[in-house]
Amino acid sequence: MLRKIPLFFLGLLLISITSCSTAKKASASKKPTVASAKPKKKPKKGGIQPYNKVITKDAISDKGLFTVHEVSDKYFYEIPDSLFNREMLMVTRIAKTASGLGFGGGKQNTQVLRWEKNKKKVLLRVVSHSVVAADSLPVHEAVVNSNFEPILYAFPIKAFSKDSLNTVIEVTPLFSKDVKALGIPQFRRRQYKITRIDAARSYIDKLKSYPLNIEARHIKTYNAGAPPSNGSVGSISVEMSNSMILLPKEPMKRRYYDRRVGWFARGQVDYGLDAQESKQVRYLDRWRLEVKDEDIEKFKRGELVEPKKQIVYYVDRATPEQWKPFIKQGIEDWQVAFEAAGFKNAIVAKDPPTVEEDPDWSPEDVRYSVVRYLASPIPNASGPHVSDPRSGEILESDINWYHNVMTLLRNWFFIQTAAINPEAQSLKFKTEVMGRLIRFVSAHEVGHTLGLPHNMGSSVAYPVEKLRDAEFTKKYGTAPSIMDYARFNYVAQPGDEGVALMPNIGLYDKYAINWGYRPILDAKTGEDEKKVLDSWILEKAGDPIYRFGGQQRDVVDPTSQTEDLGDDAVKASDYGIKNLKRIVPNLMKWTAEEGKNYDDLNTMYGQVLSQFNRYMGHVSSNIGGVYQYNKTYDQEGAVFIHVAKADQKRALKFVNDQLFKTPEWLLDENIFNKTKAFGITDRIRAAQVRTLNRILNLGRLSRVMENEVLNDTDAYSMLELMRDLRNGIWTELRSGRKIDAYRRNLQRAHIDRLSYLMTAESPRVPARFRSRVTPLNTSQSDLRAVVRAELNTLKRNIRNAIGRTSDVMSKIHLRDAVERIDAILDPK
Repeated sequence: MLRKIPLFFLGLLLISITSCSTAKKASASKKPTVASAKPKKKPKKGGIQPYNKVITKDAISDKGLFTVHEVSDKYFYEIPDSLFNREMLMVTRIAKTASGLGFGGGKQNTQVLRWEKNKKKVLLRVVSHSVVAADSLPVHEAVVNSNFEPILYAFPIKAFSKDSLNTVIEVTPLFSKDVKALGIPQFRRRQYKITRIDAARSYIDKLKSYPLNIEARHIKTYNAGAPPSNGSVGSISVEMSNSMILLPKEPMKRRYYDRRVGWFARGQVDYGLDAQESKQVRYLDRWRLEVKDEDIEKFKRGELVEPKKQIVYYVDRATPEQWKPFIKQGIEDWQVAFEAAGFKNAIVAKDPPTVEEDPDWSPEDVRYSVVRYLASPIPNASGPHVSDPRSGEILESDINWYHNVMTLLRNWFFIQTAAINPEAQSLKFKTEVMGRLIRFVSAHEVGHTLGLPHNMGSSVAYPVEKLRDAEFTKKYGTAPSIMDYARFNYVAQPGDEGVALMPNIGLYDKYAINWGYRPILDAKTGEDEKKVLDSWILEKAGDPIYRFGGQQRDVVDPTSQTEDLGDDAVKASDYGIKNLKRIVPNLMKWTAEEGKNYDDLNTMYGQVLSQFNRYMGHVSSNIGGVYQYNKTYDQEGAVFIHVAKADQKRALKFVNDQLFKTPEWLLDENIFNKTKAFGITDRIRAAQVRTLNRILNLGRLSRVMENEVLNDTDAYSMLELMRDLRNGIWTELRSGRKIDAYRRNLQRAHIDRLSYLMTAESPRVPARFRSRVTPLNTSQSDLRAVVRAELNTLKRNIRNAIGRTSDVMSKIHLRDAVERIDAILDPK
C-alpha cells in the first residue's frame, strides 16, 4: 500500500532529480560546471549588424572626412559622431555630358546638408539659410517653425564601430537611385522629356574621401522622349559629380554688400532686424584673409603683412608646359591689388606635386584650388567658386581652362589690333604673344574667383583720345578694370607708336580688392564695418575710374556694355571701323598658307562682320538709353539719367551713315569668290536687320516714350526717332536714285518691323528679370498710334516717289512696299 507523499516533499524530490541529471550532462561534455550565460539573440535580417559582418575583411577603405568603404559593389559611409549635426555643402555638377547638353563642369545645384542620427536611422536633411533670425530673439521660434528642414534621404543604420563612436550606413542608393537633388535638374527633365532613371545603366563610378570633403562620381542614364543627341537610343547618359564639403565650425565674419562696388554676393531674409518689415541682407563672397596676431601692430602702421593663410592656385599637370608660366603670371598679377588691401604674397601660383612626391594629391580635394586644363573644343574659360552660404567665405575655386580659348583670343586680337600691330597679322602668333593673351584671360578669370563680377562700366572712364596715347595706356591700360570686357585696343590708329593694347590689373581692381578684403580690426561684427566701408566709397564718389557698372541682360545703360572702349561710342566705333577697313583688303595675305583652303579666310571675314556689329550695338544702345549711377541718401544727384537728345540723334545718324547706307567696303569680291557659293547679300542684310530691330525694340521704345513724358522737348521723341530712321533708310525716295538690292532688303525689313510693332503683345517677363527688363503695354501705350501714323506717312512718300525713279526694279519694289503697308493697315 502506497503512502501519500506531501506536495512540499514531492517538489524537493523533482528539483533533486533535475539537478542530478544536469550534473551528469555537464560531466559528460567536459565543459566547466559553472552555469552558462543566456545566449545573445541573432540580429534580425536587415537590422543593425556586428561591424565585421558589414565591413568585412574584403572591404576597400578610404579614410577622410568620413571613412568610405566599398564591399562587393556596395558603398558605405562610416560617420564619426563628432560630424553629426555639422553643416556640409553639397555642390552638384555635370562632370561629363551627353552631346548637345552643354559642357562638363556646369554647376546644377548647391545645398547645405546635415547628417542627423534618429533612433535606428540616419537622416540627411536639407538646411536653408535663406530665412534667419538670431536665436536670442522671440521671432527665432517662428522662423524655425516656418523653415522645417526636409529630409533628402533616410538610411538604416547598418553597424556601429567597435568603440561605438562611428555609425555605418550604406549610401549606394543615394547615388544609384534617382535622387533629384543630386541629378539632372528639373528644367532639363522637362526639356528632354525625361521619364525615369534606368537602374541597369546607372552606377557609382567612385567615392573618394578627403580630409574636408567627399567626392562622388556616378553615371546616370535617363529614359528620355527628346534627348539632345543620339535620339535612336531614347536616353541620356551623364556623369554627375557631387562634392560634399565640411563647412567651418566658426563662420567667417561677414562683409556686407554695397551695389556701388561690384561683388558676387549672397543674401538672407533676416526677421531679427530692428525694422518694420522682413529685410534681405547681402554679404560678399570672399576668401578668409586675416592678419597674423604677431603682425597686427605692423598692419596698423601701414606695413604690408602676409596673411595667416595664402590664396594658393595650382596649375593643372595637364597644362602644356609653354603656357604654365603665363597662367601663373595672370594669377600673381593680383598681388598688387592685395597690396592695396595691406597684404603681401596674398595670392600665389604653384605647381602641384608629382605623383611620386604625393600620390594622394588630387584636384578634387577641396583644400586645393586648381586651374584645370580641359582638352575641349569650347572656346572659353570660366572661374567659378564654392562659398559658405552662412558667411560668404570662399572655400575653394577651380578655374576651367578650355584648350580652344586660344582660338577665341587669336580671333579677337587679330580683328581688333592687326591694323596697327604686326604681331597680330597672321593666324599663328608667337609663343610670347599668345602667352601674353593667356596671361590676360588668366587674370580676368582669377578676378572672378576672388569675388569680382564683370565691371562693364569701367572702360567709359577713359577719354577715347587717351587710348591713342602710349604714355597713358602703358600706365593705365585700356580700362581701369580687367573685369571689364575691354578686350584689345581697337581705337589706336597707325602711327600711334608704343600704345598699350590690353588692360591690366587697374585702379578700380585695386580699389575693389581693398574695399572687400582690407581687415577693419576695430570692428567686431559686419555691422560695425559699414561706416568705414561707406567712407571708402564716398572718398571716390564722382570719379568715373571707381564707378561700377554691372553686366546687363538687355542694355539700358550704354556706358555699361561688353566689348566697348572709351567715353564716346560714336568716336571709338568710328576709329574701329577705320581699322576694319584697313584689315579687309589684307585678309587674303594675312590668312594665307601654302596648301591650305580658304576656311580661315571665311572665318576671319566673319570676325570682321561680328566686330562691325559690336560697334553698331555700342552706338545704337544710346538711343533710349538711361545712365545709372548708384548712390545712397547721403549723395547728391540723380541715380537714373536719360541720354541727352543730341547724343541719341548723333547715334542714329552714325548707324544710318555706317550701316544702313550699304557698307560697300565690306563687299570684297576677291573674298566672296573664295569663300561662299551663296549667302553674301544675306550676311549684310542680317547685320542691318539686327541693328534695326535693336533700335525698334519694345523696351527701348518704351524708354523713348517715357523720356518724352518726363523731359518734354529736351527728350528725343518717338516721332523724331521714327522720322530720322525713315529718312536714313528710305533716302532714295527724295532723290529718285536707283535702290540697290541691299537697300531693298533693308527697306522691306523696316516695313516688317513696323508690322511687328502693330501687333506685338506686351512682353511677359519672368519675375526674376522684371527689374532688368523695361515693361511696355503695347495695346494701351502710344506705340501703335505712332507706328500707324508712320506707316501712313511712309506709304504717302513711297507713292510720291514711284514716278521719280526710272529704274524698273526700284519701281517694282516701291509698288510692292505700298501693298505691304496696305496689308498691315487694313489686314482684311
